[in-house]
Amino acid sequence: MDTNSTPKTLHHTGHRQRLRQRFLKSPRGIMGEDLADYELIELLLCSAMPRRDVKPIAKALIKRFKSFGGVLNADVSDLIQVDGMGEAAAVSLLAVRTASQRLLQDDVMDQPVLGNWQSLMDYVRVAMGHNKTEQVRILFLNGKNVLIADELQEQGTIDHTPVYPREIIKRALDLSASALILVHNHPSGDPTPSQADIEMTRELQAASEKLAISLHDHIVVSKSGNTSFKTMGLL
Repeated sequence: MDTNSTPKTLHHTGHRQRLRQRFLKSPRGIMGEDLADYELIELLLCSAMPRRDVKPIAKALIKRFKSFGGVLNADVSDLIQVDGMGEAAAVSLLAVRTASQRLLQDDVMDQPVLGNWQSLMDYVRVAMGHNKTEQVRILFLNGKNVLIADELQEQGTIDHTPVYPREIIKRALDLSASALILVHNHPSGDPTPSQADIEMTRELQAASEKLAISLHDHIVVSKSGNTSFKTMGLL
C-alpha cells in the first residue's frame, strides 16, 4: 500500500473503479445505460482531475445546466464558473460534444440525403440547436443528392445572421454542386421561420435557379426541434 495515500484518496480511487465497472457491465450490455447523468459526467471529469473527488462537481454541473445535454452544450466561460471546474475539465466535457457531432456527421456525409433525412436532422440539431448565436450552414449536394460538403458560412448575433446568396452560389459552382440545403438556428428555442427568414430564402432560391441549382430545403434548427420550409409549403 502507498503510505502517501490518504483514506480520502483511496475512497475516490475505489469509487472510480466501481463506476468504471458499472459502465462496462450494464445489465443489458449497453455500456453506461444504467448510470445517472451526473455519473457519466464524473467519468468524463476523472481524467482531467485525477486526484479530486469529482462527484460533487458533476452534481453541481447538472444542477446548474439542468441536464446532461445542457452541460455538454454550455460554453467554457460558463462551465468554469462552477466551483472546482477549470479549463482542462471544461475541454474534457466539450470534446465529447464535438465527438458526438463528428459521429453524426459521418452518418450523413457522402450519403444520399433524401434517404437519410432523419440522420441529417439529428446531426444539424446537435451541431447547431443549442448555439447561443445564429449560424448559417450550407449543405451541398451532387446530382444524385449525395451530401458532398457541409460548410458553416456565417455566424451572427443572437437573432440575426447575414446571408449572401452570391457567395453561396459561387461556392456551389466551385464544388460542382447541383443542389443546396440551407440550415440556420434560432437561439430563442422557437424554430418557426421569421418573415426575414422567408424573404432571404426566396432571394437565395431565385439566385440559385438562374444557374440550375436547386434549393431543396431550408431547415430552421432550435433546441426544441427543427422546421422544414419544404414541409411547411414555403419552398
